[in-house]
Amino acid sequence: MYYSKTPAKDAQYRLVEQYAPLVKRIAYHLLARLPASVQLDDLTQAGMIGLLEAAGKYDASKGASFETYAGIRIRGAMLDEVRKGDWAPRSVHRNTRLVSDAIRAVEARTGRDAKDHEVAAELKMSLEDYYAILGDTQGSRLFSFDELFQAGEGGDLAEDADSAHPEPFRDLEDERFQQALAEAIASLPEREKLVISLYYDEELNLKEIGQVLGVSESRVSQLHSQCAARLRARLGEWRAS
Repeated sequence: MYYSKTPAKDAQYRLVEQYAPLVKRIAYHLLARLPASVQLDDLTQAGMIGLLEAAGKYDASKGASFETYAGIRIRGAMLDEVRKGDWAPRSVHRNTRLVSDAIRAVEARTGRDAKDHEVAAELKMSLEDYYAILGDTQGSRLFSFDELFQAGEGGDLAEDADSAHPEPFRDLEDERFQQALAEAIASLPEREKLVISLYYDEELNLKEIGQVLGVSESRVSQLHSQCAARLRARLGEWRAS
C-alpha cells in the first residue's frame, strides 16, 4: 500500500513545486484589491493550501488544465482566508444589503438603471450620505466584487444554490451563474461597465481609473461599490430561481 501511493504523491509534489510561483502571482494580484489589514504572507499561506488541495484532487479527464483548476482553488482559498478575518462592522454589511435592495426596487419600478439620486431617495437619505455608505462598503470589503466570480468556490450568492442541489448539478449551477453574471455585467450603465473593465481586465488601480475618467479616486470607489451592489441586486433573481 505504501509503495503504491508513492508515485502519486511524487506527482503531487512536482505540481506544487512547479506552480508555487502561481500562488505568489495571484496573492499580489489580490492584495492590490484588499483592505490594508490583509498581509501578503497570509494570502500566500492560504494559497499554498489551495494549491496542495488542487494537486491532490485534480482530474485531467475533466478537461481543464491544471493551471486553470489550481488558479480557481488558490484564489478561493485566499478569499476564504480574507473572509475569516473580515473586520467590517455589521452596519457595513447591513448597508450593503440595503443599497442592493434599493437598487432592485428602483429598477423594478422604473424599468431602467437606477440613478444615484433615486437610490438615495429610496433609502430616504441625502446623496451625500448615500455616497458615504458606498465609501464605507468599498473601504471594508474591496473584495466583494471578486466574490461574485467565486460562486462555485464559496461565494455568497452561490451558498443557497450549492446547498439546495446535489453534487452532480454543481457544474451546471456554476455555468448558469457565469452566464447570468456575464449578462448582468453587459447590462450595466456604461460608466460602471468601464470601471469594471479597467479595474479587472486592464488591472488599473482606482487612482489610474480616475485619471482615465476625469474624476476623483473617491468617485471611482463609489462607482465600484455601486456596481457591485447593482450586480447583487440583479443577480438576486438568479439566486431565488
